[in-house]
Amino acid sequence: MTHQATTILCENAPQAAEMLRQGLLVAFPTETVYGLGADAKNPIAVARIFEAKQRPTFDPLIVHVSNVAEARALTLHFPEIAEKLAAAFWPGPLTLVLPKRPEIPDLVTSGLPGVGIRVPNHPLALQLLMEVGCPLAAPSANPFGGISPTTAEHVLYGLAGRVDGILDGGPCAVGVESTVISLMGQHPTILRPGGLPREEIEAVIGAVQLASSDPTRDDAAQPAPGMLSRHYAPSTPLRLISTVEPAVAVFGKSNGLLTYGADNDVDGFTTVVRLSESADLRTCASNFFAALRSLDAAGVDVIIARCFPDEGLGVALNDRLRRAANEWLE
Repeated sequence: MTHQATTILCENAPQAAEMLRQGLLVAFPTETVYGLGADAKNPIAVARIFEAKQRPTFDPLIVHVSNVAEARALTLHFPEIAEKLAAAFWPGPLTLVLPKRPEIPDLVTSGLPGVGIRVPNHPLALQLLMEVGCPLAAPSANPFGGISPTTAEHVLYGLAGRVDGILDGGPCAVGVESTVISLMGQHPTILRPGGLPREEIEAVIGAVQLASSDPTRDDAAQPAPGMLSRHYAPSTPLRLISTVEPAVAVFGKSNGLLTYGADNDVDGFTTVVRLSESADLRTCASNFFAALRSLDAAGVDVIIARCFPDEGLGVALNDRLRRAANEWLE
């Protein structure tokens, strides 16, 4: 089947699965963000992911499976620590990087020996994976470097005509991408903070390391997606602050504010989006990318985003803000 000129809305998982088996691209929901799926063992279909997203081939893809047995079948070694993490957090927003078997194309892993695998915690995603009968390579379903999609409408806005089908499963509950942890070395290392906080991982397996970004390696093969210094970015300039008060004084232009909690002085801002009245980080994460899209479409000169407490899901949210931002105000 050849590439379709238009994007269709899939009626159900069996229809989406049939399209995927024919080498087409289908966006599907997970609990984190919408993924742009292709048969992970089909190099031509995988190449179309990079083409559709305009994604550099040095940025690897995560492979989605429906259960732990399928994950084991894709790896040369599935160590005891992986078994513990899978038992505790799958299905869920955790990706494990493990030594890959040869049937996973090098394009999926950017030529690196490790493949990122996860079992998503979304009923429609799991139904799709069981229907399709193959692992699905699936980065976020948006143009490369842009704001990640958390609804089918976001996917259509960014990739209409470049993705063959969209399976609509409603808004994503977690709202930020999975936590990626590498088990390729001597010590478990978080490559990308995400929807599973570090504290919860350490409660199961003990202390883990946190990889640091290296902007000088932005054009080299990345060990995991989401590690480039510039990512998740709106088209409107984004500035970061730790408190709201100085923002209006700094800019004599239209300001959109991304904040949380109910006790901030927001007078003088053109547009204000509050992620959570109670400052609950799970609610903030669930609303994060949709709120950033809303401010990007508001016609303001600059978006000012208040950073989060550097704990729990706040670590992942701050990671996304820093990669999306142009500069700090303070």
